[in-house]
Amino acid sequence: MSTLLLVIAKVPFRIVVPSVIRALAPPHRRFAASERSAHRSLQAVGDDIPLARRAVVPFRPRRRSRLAVGVAALVVAISAAVLAVAFPVLMADRRPPWPATTSLARPDADGRVLGHFPYRELPAEQRIGVGPGLELQRDAGQALLAMQDAARSDGVDLVLLSGFRSLAVQKQLFFDVKSQRNQSASERARVSAPPGYSEHSTGFAVDLGDGAAPQANLSESFEQTAAFAWLQGNAARFHYVLSFPRGNAQGVNYEPWHWRFEGTAQALRVFEPAQRLNR
Repeated sequence: MSTLLLVIAKVPFRIVVPSVIRALAPPHRRFAASERSAHRSLQAVGDDIPLARRAVVPFRPRRRSRLAVGVAALVVAISAAVLAVAFPVLMADRRPPWPATTSLARPDADGRVLGHFPYRELPAEQRIGVGPGLELQRDAGQALLAMQDAARSDGVDLVLLSGFRSLAVQKQLFFDVKSQRNQSASERARVSAPPGYSEHSTGFAVDLGDGAAPQANLSESFEQTAAFAWLQGNAARFHYVLSFPRGNAQGVNYEPWHWRFEGTAQALRVFEPAQRLNR
């Protein structure tokens, strides 16, 4: 041990300190120092070493690949585009599901508004004419014509008052009449459905009257006519049922004149929610 200390003590201070400093220095600084040392050594030996062997590559910081920079920029651009599209959708989910300014109530869990189920408007190509300015879904219309013929054979004049209605017509019947009569939406909904919620829009529903008692049209007094009595005994043969009997679960006023066709799988699917509610 004493011998080792003696050897260390004989090493010149000017040699030890620079060596320690170089050992602790960062890699690029150690490389630069080595470069300077090699350059001084080359100057000392002169031209004895070929030029190619005397060349020392200087240290340069690593540059980022252009490809890597391009990929990073592309990722940022795509992320910004996705955020621009997704952000409005995410924010829309936080908005109230029903406008606060509407005159209608929010839909019930089964989709009803003020007691009425939602119905789509029947396309024109699925409708047929059944009277002047009157249309019905094809199967419903054929069944109605057959039912009218059967009633006529029994001496009953079964009159079609209303059939298919467009959303525009239903809007007028609901909102315009509501305004004229100074009714609230809930009051109007007891006698007429809002647009998009009327059975008439399906082309399967009809309003019927008695040709011998026009004064009873679209009123509860229709139940006292011969036409209503005939319907009660024969409508089922033609797949027509009363939509809104007394005390119906939908809360719609009793309408003895309003009947709907349920003679096809399509019609049954359309009215299944209403049937389920009233069972």
